[in-house]
Amino acid sequence: MAYATRLVRILTISASLMLAGCQGENAEAPWVAYHQQLADDLSLAPIERSDIGNIGAFPEQRTRLIPIEETREGMLNIYALRECQITSLIAARNNQLGRVAPPSQHWLYERELWQKLDACWNSEIPATLSPENRERLAELTRLKTEQLPAVSWNAIFASEEWVKSFSRASHAWDIRHPPDMKQPLAAVDYLQQMVDTQFSQTWQQDSSTLENHLKNLQERPLSAEVLRTLLLATQRLTEANRYLNAINLTSETCLSAWDSSHLDNLEHRAKQWLTAINQLIDAQQVPTPTAIDHYQTRWLSLQNPRAPWQQFQQVRLEHAALRARLPMCSNNKKS
Repeated sequence: MAYATRLVRILTISASLMLAGCQGENAEAPWVAYHQQLADDLSLAPIERSDIGNIGAFPEQRTRLIPIEETREGMLNIYALRECQITSLIAARNNQLGRVAPPSQHWLYERELWQKLDACWNSEIPATLSPENRERLAELTRLKTEQLPAVSWNAIFASEEWVKSFSRASHAWDIRHPPDMKQPLAAVDYLQQMVDTQFSQTWQQDSSTLENHLKNLQERPLSAEVLRTLLLATQRLTEANRYLNAINLTSETCLSAWDSSHLDNLEHRAKQWLTAINQLIDAQQVPTPTAIDHYQTRWLSLQNPRAPWQQFQQVRLEHAALRARLPMCSNNKKS
């Protein structure tokens, strides 16, 4: 049985590696075809292509999370606040299953606890408590209100699903066949809703909805794929630009028509995804940890000239200008 399990695991890993290799090759295919088209049009040697560098490593957990002091309160003291209906909630959090719950479930717990404490504090209950217990309720409510934004941040940035979205073990996609981004975008939108409404008493989170959205994020490392696809497009366009800059123009020089709609699609999807990711990071009500701030500026920014998005924009404009110098080849000219 152990051998069979091991064999299945080996075959699964092998299949994953083969799929990853195919994805990488497919991503290069449209660029190989376009470079060949340019070489054929100009009757010159093939364009020299170089390997594409990887994206930066996502910050380690210790540098991307916000320290939160553990709340220590005896169950007798919590029982004294039983009218606030937090006793069973805290007991569930402190049992064996609660202690090993994933970050997403910890987030739901902390938000529900804050809702109950806040509702209790703003009700008639505090007036019925002893001065000591009223002070305890006030302090617990203040502490959980103060901690909730950090809990929200850590729930996202500690989650396996979020971290895997930035995996360096990823590939650029084939720009002719981009992935469906509807569900991943919906997942990021739901996380955004949870952050925006974390202090709302009316918006109710749903555990199964959250977990389904996180599962959709885990389907593929979309953040990394977007960045790597931009890097690939930028590099191949840079090589084409260098090629076009080096030619000697004559009256016979012309270029065949080129369908750049795939680049339009890449531009739209990349901007859509990076906008959603940046908005989610910027919406957090905590100071951004330095490591994440640096990563966001270097890799995710839509404004930084050194980030993949702006690099792609710049090289694409340069390529359009270089092509505009040359006339379109007529059919008889290419025959």
